Amino acid sequence: MNNNNKIDILCVGEILIDFIGHQSDVLINNTRDYHRYLGGSPTNVAMNSARLGLNAMMVATVGNDGFGEYIFERLLDVGVNTDNIKKLENKPTSVIFVSRSQGTPDFIPFREADYEITENQISKETLLETKIFHTTCFALSKKPAQATILKKAAEAYNLGCKLSIDINYAKKLWGSHQEALKVIKAYCSFNPLIKISEDDMLRLFERKLPHQEIFDFFHDLGVDTVCLTLGENGVKLSQASQGVIVLPAIKVEKVVDTTGAGDAFWSGFLFAYIKEKPIQECLQVALKLAALKLQNVGRLPDNINILSKLL
Repeated sequence: MNNNNKIDILCVGEILIDFIGHQSDVLINNTRDYHRYLGGSPTNVAMNSARLGLNAMMVATVGNDGFGEYIFERLLDVGVNTDNIKKLENKPTSVIFVSRSQGTPDFIPFREADYEITENQISKETLLETKIFHTTCFALSKKPAQATILKKAAEAYNLGCKLSIDINYAKKLWGSHQEALKVIKAYCSFNPLIKISEDDMLRLFERKLPHQEIFDFFHDLGVDTVCLTLGENGVKLSQASQGVIVLPAIKVEKVVDTTGAGDAFWSGFLFAYIKEKPIQECLQVALKLAALKLQNVGRLPDNINILSKLL
């Protein structure tokens, strides 16, 4: 990896305000109170990365409103570079209501500013300085962000940047299933590091597939490394040339909140990857960070020196 790069990770995609239900293990129809958190998968990865001591930059769009102000404040607090976050006058910051649950949470999105990501937010100079270009399926679900991300991903790839994606597919965010597959395949042509969960795959393929078939689907698109997270059953990682690594999850006595656990996992993985650790060690760091997240509501706690817990 080119060590002259000033930006360890460029996270491109959704910044959201998550209202997470206060009552646990009920769906939205029975949730009475919500607490406000900063959310959005690439936002979580950027913040976790900054707190791990990496140079993280966020490319996103918010409204010029109170939520937008809160977002800038929180990102700057942890040291995320916010130079490429755009503020819109005519659209509010996007908001999502999320149920608090042991499994995959139920959610209702109110999408406004988040998908208004345009090409002028990602310059060639920025890409030249970037080690990892990370995005999500959520970010790719709506134009103009979709077109911007695909174009800039191609540019990043051609400049020698490593790509990454969380394929957090949710049907309600896309125009059609066909469109989602087409866009995912387009992004996969740049050989990104892929993170998927069993739930994502069930939604994307609309049926339960054997793990090997999931791996083969992505390898056939030219992807070398596919990481399949299995919740309490740990993780499986398949490398096109190396075979499959299987690791158990770290036991957590009490799961407090699953929101953001996948993002914590992937932040740990990318952190170790940037540090050029062997792939098995990348997974071990990822599992440690996910276990830490499951024990905290909202995000990783500020008063924890996450680095000392990892390496």
